Amino acid sequence: MSRKHVAVLMGGFSSERPVSLSSGKACAEALEAEGFEVTRIDVARDVSEKLAALKPDVVFNALHGPFGEDGTIQGILEYLEIPYTHSGVLASALAMDKAKAKRVAAAAGIPVAESQVVNRFAFPSTHPMKPPYVVKPLREGSSFGVVIVTEDQAHPPQIVSSPEWRYGEEVIVERYVYGRELTCGVMGETALGVTEVVPQGHNFYDYDSKYAAGGSKHVIPAKISPNIYQKIQTLSLRAHQAIGCRGVSRSDFRYDDRFSEDGEIIWLEVNTQPGMTPTSLVPEMAGHAGYSFGQFLRWMVEDASCLR
Repeated sequence: MSRKHVAVLMGGFSSERPVSLSSGKACAEALEAEGFEVTRIDVARDVSEKLAALKPDVVFNALHGPFGEDGTIQGILEYLEIPYTHSGVLASALAMDKAKAKRVAAAAGIPVAESQVVNRFAFPSTHPMKPPYVVKPLREGSSFGVVIVTEDQAHPPQIVSSPEWRYGEEVIVERYVYGRELTCGVMGETALGVTEVVPQGHNFYDYDSKYAAGGSKHVIPAKISPNIYQKIQTLSLRAHQAIGCRGVSRSDFRYDDRFSEDGEIIWLEVNTQPGMTPTSLVPEMAGHAGYSFGQFLRWMVEDASCLR
């Protein structure tokens, strides 16, 4: 099937709207340069009506966060029978729930950190686990709401149970893993290169270090031993397959090599809708593998389908 008309979904109404607008703009421009007819859709509640009237050949999903990344928009596209990029309903919903995704990953032999799910309104007055630990919203991306509790903190973070918290009722409390931030994309059934992300002026890879200019440095290929490099690739592909991802995904890891080169490798999560600007991590990995940004997006459009 020749796919000429691509609708690029962007924006939306999650916390990650600005990131999605940036991804969508970059993808729309690159797909036009590849010769596609492109319609940009800033997603609102009437997206199904717009798509039904538009009848594009394929939808390029550049949404991030809840609704765009959790199986909801994927279900709408299945109902409309419009082929789309990235993962399907089940894998998207599963990957978005950090606790359930970790259980599936662990069952597939992927090393994960000890964790527990806590309702934020019942967040304990004493530490739920021995510090240091990390508190994350159960269903958010881009490091929104992530709180690191250090060894010297006397009490759990009060922000989690405060009225200012806007990231859902359930949080995951996870053992803090020291070490380096490694990440690896998967394209189809192939693991791409491994990147080390080095935050610049930040304690961890938070929202600003992800998206602000100069917030982080990407080192690809990561300067790690061939054995560790291959292990990260193997685990990324295993996570992609265990969760049921399609198209493109990216797995994030911590690698603690303070005491030995083998060290400790811990899988953190799989991202089914990774950032899609030319300088985002996965497009950089695809570039390292020999794909231009436009070629990479063309592959994604040609890979699109329903029943993913």
